[in-house]
Amino acid sequence: MKKYTGINDLDSIADTIQEAIKLKENPYQFEKLGQRKTLVMVFFNASLRTRLSTEKAAKNLGMQVTVLHVSDAWELEFEEGTIMNLNTSEHVKEAAQVISQYADVIAVRAFPKLENKEQDESEFVMNSFIKYATVPIVNMESATAHPLQALTDAITIEELKTKKKPKVVLSWAPHPKALPHAVANSFVHMMQELDVDFSITHPEGYELNPAITKNTSINHNQEEALQDADFVYTKNWSNYKAYGKVTSQDPKWMITKEKLGKAKFMHCLPVRRNVVVADAVLDSDRSLVIHQTNNRTFAAQIVLKKLLENSAS
Repeated sequence: MKKYTGINDLDSIADTIQEAIKLKENPYQFEKLGQRKTLVMVFFNASLRTRLSTEKAAKNLGMQVTVLHVSDAWELEFEEGTIMNLNTSEHVKEAAQVISQYADVIAVRAFPKLENKEQDESEFVMNSFIKYATVPIVNMESATAHPLQALTDAITIEELKTKKKPKVVLSWAPHPKALPHAVANSFVHMMQELDVDFSITHPEGYELNPAITKNTSINHNQEEALQDADFVYTKNWSNYKAYGKVTSQDPKWMITKEKLGKAKFMHCLPVRRNVVVADAVLDSDRSLVIHQTNNRTFAAQIVLKKLLENSAS
C-alpha cells in the first residue's frame, strides 16, 4: 500500500479489519517498525480525535510525530499557473516537497468550504499533496471522504456484531450548521464493501451524491428504516443538491431511545446532545461512541503499519 486516501487503497478490507483487531491486543508489538521514522500531520482544520488517535498510533509504532497547523504557516496556493500577487505566499508544489524531506509519511486534514461543489469534489488539497509529495499520504478527512473513520467504524461493527450479517442503518439527523458529507460518504462506501444489510434514511431532498450511494436502499421514513436494526449510525450532512445549505432542521429526526430499540448507537463525534441524539441514548449502554473513539487509534495504526512495511520492502 503506497497511500491511504480512500478505502480502496487497502489491498483487502476484510483482512485489514482483522489485522487491526489483532493489533489492538498488543499495540506495541511493532514499535521498532517506525524507529527513526517521522509522521508529519498537516492540519488545515481543527481536530480532537483524529489528531490524538493518529499521533498515538504513530507513537505505538515507534514513530516521531510533528504537527503543522497551516494557519500558523504561510497561506498556500493550489492553482496551477497563478500569479501569486495576493494573499498566498507559498505554492503547494514547493510545500509538499519540502515537508516530504522532513517526513516519512504525511497525513493531511482539509475540510470542504461547502460553497463550490465542483471545487470541493476535485479534492484539490488532498490531490495536490498526492501529486507533489514524495512520501505516502494519509487522508485524515478531506472534502469528500474520511477513510480512517470508515475503517474505525468497520472495526467496531466487526468486533461487536452478534450475527453474521447485521442490519446497519445510516440515519441523517438535524443540526444547526452546514456539515460536510465526508463521514457519511466513506461510511456508505465501507458498508457497501462489507457483508451487512445496509440502508440509509434521511428526509426527502437530502440525498447524498448518487455516484456514492449507487443502489443502496434509501427510506425517507426513519422509524420504519430503524426497525430491527443492529447498528444505527447517525450523522448530519448538509444538502447536496442545494449544495452546502441547511434546508431542514426537523427535530423529529433526532435519535431517541424509542427509535433506537435494541440497536447499538454509533456516531463519529463530536455530537450535539438533544439535537442529533437524546441524552438517554448517548448515556446508555447501547451507545458505542467511546468504543469507536478508542478504535480510531488502531485504524490509524494498521494503516501506518502497512505504509511503513511497504516503504521498507
